[in-house]
Amino acid sequence: MPKTGVLLRPAGLIDYRAADGAMHDLADRRLAGEIADTLIVLQHPPVYTAGRSSKPDHLVWSRDAIEARGARVHHIDRGGSLTFHGPGQLVGYPIVDLGGRPDAVRYVRRLEEVVIRAGADLGVALERSPIQTGVWSGTRKVCAIGVRIKRMRVTLHGFAVNCTTDLSWYDAIVPCGLSATGVTSLSELAGRTITVEELAPIVIRRFEDVFGLELGPPPRDDLLGFSDASLGRRSGPVERQPARALGA
Repeated sequence: MPKTGVLLRPAGLIDYRAADGAMHDLADRRLAGEIADTLIVLQHPPVYTAGRSSKPDHLVWSRDAIEARGARVHHIDRGGSLTFHGPGQLVGYPIVDLGGRPDAVRYVRRLEEVVIRAGADLGVALERSPIQTGVWSGTRKVCAIGVRIKRMRVTLHGFAVNCTTDLSWYDAIVPCGLSATGVTSLSELAGRTITVEELAPIVIRRFEDVFGLELGPPPRDDLLGFSDASLGRRSGPVERQPARALGA
């Protein structure tokens, strides 16, 4: 029998700072046993996030040039380097308790499997890289994955799948710190438009399959406030707990 979990799908473009704060709050609740495993599915306005492996030379444009185009750069506590989030990209943030003996690599492989299966459902063949995380078509990445495991137990951050993403945003960075590879989208690979709205229910179903969950609406009204920026307010910087971070 699948376990019961929670699905959160805030509408519109969700500010990254608000989402990051809310995600950390929900992870604290999961650690405390107050909520079930949760999958957050959303889109962001244009934003660049820099993980723990990012280096200054992974930023190709100046910050002024990036801000002039309408985006910002945020340094965050996941693994991996620089990536882009924006309209036309499906972002998934699983808040999952991996138990007392978490296998971080296995967890990342399961996220990859979710996206590979979803691509197959849409007629798009995707694959893993033998040396990098994420989901690929040849040497082009269609899905970036970067995670953190808080207190070596509960997951944060997650995956981002390009659907109709404007790929020119990636010109500003060395995506995931990998100068010899490129990026692509499901629409580009399929030769037709695949929207976030089309992909989302497929990814949710495949996430349920891979993680053995049955996702439903939150049982308490306060979780429904995820899209409200007030849930993302924090009195100070995000706390740095002992954690393992992976990504690319």
